[in-house]
Amino acid sequence: MTSSASQPSPAAVPTASPDASDRRRWFALAIVMTAAFMDLVDVTIVNIAIPSIKADTGASFSSIQWITAGYALAFAAGLITGGRLGDIYGRKRLFLIGIGGFTVASALCGFAANPEMLVASRILQGGTAALMVPQVLSIVHATFPAHERGKVFGLFGAIVGLGAVSGPLLGALLTEWNIAGLEWRPIFLINLPVGIAGLILGRKFITESKAPKALRLDLVGVVLVTLGMLMLIYPLTRGEELGWPLWGYLSMAGSIVVFAGLVLFERVKARRDGSPLVELSLFRVKSFAAGIAVQLTFGIGLGIFFLVWTLYMQEGLGWSALRAGTTGIPFSIAVSFAAGISVQKLVPRFGRKVLQAGALLMIAGLLLYIWESGRYGMAITSWQMALPLVVMGVGMGLIVAPLADAVLSEVPKEHAGSASGLFNTVQQMGNALGLALVSVIFFGTMGDKLTPPEIGPAFADAFEHSLWWVAGVLAVIFLVMFALPARPKQHVEGGDESAEPFDEPVQEPVLTH
Repeated sequence: MTSSASQPSPAAVPTASPDASDRRRWFALAIVMTAAFMDLVDVTIVNIAIPSIKADTGASFSSIQWITAGYALAFAAGLITGGRLGDIYGRKRLFLIGIGGFTVASALCGFAANPEMLVASRILQGGTAALMVPQVLSIVHATFPAHERGKVFGLFGAIVGLGAVSGPLLGALLTEWNIAGLEWRPIFLINLPVGIAGLILGRKFITESKAPKALRLDLVGVVLVTLGMLMLIYPLTRGEELGWPLWGYLSMAGSIVVFAGLVLFERVKARRDGSPLVELSLFRVKSFAAGIAVQLTFGIGLGIFFLVWTLYMQEGLGWSALRAGTTGIPFSIAVSFAAGISVQKLVPRFGRKVLQAGALLMIAGLLLYIWESGRYGMAITSWQMALPLVVMGVGMGLIVAPLADAVLSEVPKEHAGSASGLFNTVQQMGNALGLALVSVIFFGTMGDKLTPPEIGPAFADAFEHSLWWVAGVLAVIFLVMFALPARPKQHVEGGDESAEPFDEPVQEPVLTH
């Protein structure tokens, strides 16, 4: 499959090196996709193990939120910096540092002695993922010419779906099996062999690339981005628990001032030495600006849905981790299938209408879910959930792969790392915002002192209430998508010249093979 996928350009180059180069870049793609898969699994695998973690460590609901939101927040805060560091010091180098750190942090999570250590290890895991993940799309952008990227992003979308199915299922199986009496801990320890293999193979097969002109790290920008995100997301996460103190509102309002200061500083920085952390010129590319807005809003919707859905099935309906995990299989298969066909088959024919159809399908699935939850109440079964989940999964698959394609298609190659970091950042920022909003729109609708018979119905009501919010978020996404380009550019481009400016991959394969 790999060799046939990489043959479109033999007419152009008659030498022996393209085979080695092709073989090498497809190996490199497999390695970075595995790392992306590991990160995706790690986000979803934790949700399904929440009741087990809660029972074993005595973690409060606030700690549980921080086990998920802490990862998302550290990930979001570090992604732009991680992308820029890849541009400056080399994407391969940062990828290897990231995957090594992620593996160590996973071990610390697996051996955490209490909720506080687990939260701290998850924050470290998010920070190291922020070094690793932006390099994935940057390496793709640097290694594959424009006319092949559609195929690669289709594969990326399928991996997203596979990560979504594998996470809950793996989490459920590892928790239920209780390997060596470790309960939930293997959900983190499973990353160790994958991370070590990625580190060894990445050194061998990934070719180094960096921005063609020397850039410097913008430390003031790093501080402002991190501070702005913390000021916005921390009060949202703790607000409900602390009774919405005045400092929380002041902090959220202050974050707007910090982000405005960031924009002004980055403009000056770009004029002064051409090395801003956030490349504001990217927002003049219409497809990038619109795609970033869609990605942010989409992240909020997904952040709310996945945590609320898990809590509803396990805490509300009282289902086991295994039953909750297997209930999500139809959703994930649908995401994988739709993502696989969207970029290659549908987007070239129908353009942005594919993404808009995805948003409408997700809304339809949510409304169906709300109706079923209201009709069947606590007696709802996994089979009854399958239809709304398939409809939602197809919708999500039609969005995730083409969106990455559309957002990065017109970005100049020298800013690939910065653009990739921003693209990932806004989804994670949205994700962290969504997770923080769970305390408001989910827990905020439940009474403080519920008797055991009241808990299930209260969770079901809060679940339905939350789904209305997610449907509203998707309606906003549908409207914002009108700003995306009607057709993605690279499906009509040859893409030859865009492969040149920046990596050295053409020399290295000849030397090694």
